[in-house]
Amino acid sequence: MEKEIRWGFVGCGEVTEKKSGPAFGIVEGSRVVAVMSRNAERAQSYAERHGISRWYTDAQRLIDDPEVNAVYIATPPSSHATYAIMAMKSGKPVYVEKPLAASYEDCLRINRISQQTHVPCFVAYYRRCLPYFIRVKAIVESGRIGRVVGVHIRFAVPPRDLDYNRRQLPWRVQKDIAGGGYFYDLAPHQLDLLPQMFGPITRASGFCTNRAGLYDTEDTVSAAFQFADGLIGSGTWCFCAHESARTDRIQIVGDRGKVTFSVFTYEPIELYTEQGHESIRIDNPKHVQMPLIQNVVDHLRGRGYCDADCVSATSVNWVMDKILGKL
Repeated sequence: MEKEIRWGFVGCGEVTEKKSGPAFGIVEGSRVVAVMSRNAERAQSYAERHGISRWYTDAQRLIDDPEVNAVYIATPPSSHATYAIMAMKSGKPVYVEKPLAASYEDCLRINRISQQTHVPCFVAYYRRCLPYFIRVKAIVESGRIGRVVGVHIRFAVPPRDLDYNRRQLPWRVQKDIAGGGYFYDLAPHQLDLLPQMFGPITRASGFCTNRAGLYDTEDTVSAAFQFADGLIGSGTWCFCAHESARTDRIQIVGDRGKVTFSVFTYEPIELYTEQGHESIRIDNPKHVQMPLIQNVVDHLRGRGYCDADCVSATSVNWVMDKILGKL
């Protein structure tokens, strides 16, 4: 009989409430048996609300729990490497929130331990498995827009309310916790998706600055990058724009058309070809990480293969660190 994957959660914050957490108990061959938070009240509340039998305030105790045979790490990036390595050294596979770590160097540490222990580490680049992005990839591969000659990311949003609270800034804009600002939190999804269509990014550079002065990390980024086959891409990210400038689009330009799509809002895919314009609406599942989590569980049960692993995720951190001048 195939083994059941019994998950322990290290971290039980916002992302686990809807995007990921419920899916672990829905997919075949999987259930959650323990959760951990350094905040005892939060851990207990999460466990009780979700019908989970045990909760901890110490990650090592959760990892050592004999009922737990796989670990989901849903903490800020600065602790990803520590917890992933703890779990893998205990022989327990890991599923880590993105980005894999707060730096390229920490990603290499995770890869080295995974290789040494032969314990897999997966990363939550769940958009790879969503119907919306699978459709975009199919359009590109179908040749409907011809040979791709350019890729352009455009992203702009206003500051969030918490960004104005200098005394209690969000962890996502604290470099020692997140690895950078909102760029390090949001750009990974975009910079992971494109290599799934065009192969690895082998060159990247950029400029970054802080225009609004709300926090110390970058709030505006511009980048250029190149894929292994020579295709060139560009990107701009602004996290202090006026509401009227709000943008979430990637444009893929071909010599016979173009396709544009969003990454976070899932607005209709817009396809322009010699035959005209087509607007394509694709629905995603309620719990957006569910298809990838099913893929991971199937891999661990010997029923499939998941390529969203720590090695493929490391390239995203390399690109981001090159753009931000950290490498």
